[in-house]
Amino acid sequence: MTEYSLHSDIKRWYMGSEDELEVKVEDFRIDVLRDKLLIEIQTGNFSAIKNKLTKLLRNNNQVRLVYPIAKLKWIVHVSRSGEFVRRRKSPKKGKVTDLFYELVHAPSLIKDRNFSLEVLLIEEEEIRCNDGRGSWRRRGASVKDRKLLNVFDRIVFEDNQDFLEFLPKELDTHFTNKVLASKLGISVRLAQKITYCLRKMSAISVAGKKRKELLFKVC
Repeated sequence: MTEYSLHSDIKRWYMGSEDELEVKVEDFRIDVLRDKLLIEIQTGNFSAIKNKLTKLLRNNNQVRLVYPIAKLKWIVHVSRSGEFVRRRKSPKKGKVTDLFYELVHAPSLIKDRNFSLEVLLIEEEEIRCNDGRGSWRRRGASVKDRKLLNVFDRIVFEDNQDFLEFLPKELDTHFTNKVLASKLGISVRLAQKITYCLRKMSAISVAGKKRKELLFKVC
């Protein structure tokens, strides 16, 4: 898997004066070591790092996973020779709830008392080249690099109770995915991922059914 500049950019931004970079702990290389806290930065799929985190936690290490979400993204197109073509702002604006698209691959990690998750809301620049080798969603353009421009905010989740902040205050005691999606202004598909994750981390449970829809309640 290609490691973009974004990963090293976040490492440099995140690192404190007493921290160490690229430290070997057990059989793994850790991005940032802060006293006894092992900090791993993941800019892509959580499933790729799940086993590593699980093994580190199993040996009673304190582990934090840092995940960036692009609140603002700039798309830079370059030619095949690398020359600048144009730059535009992406219409897509990332939100904290986008976390669940990845967390769905490893929601049970939050049940470990030594695990924490930190979301960074960032401004990002994505470099693309129209070389015909990329996704059809990008009309064949390949992503050549991703760069950190700014960090707007950081949110830390330390236990399952922190994730209950995603549930609207006016939500009924029993609720469905459709109701949650409507209240949050998101798709039902994303609401399903949220309730799946909250169930796996024992923050909510199934209370029954309403017609064919599951009813959820806070544990």
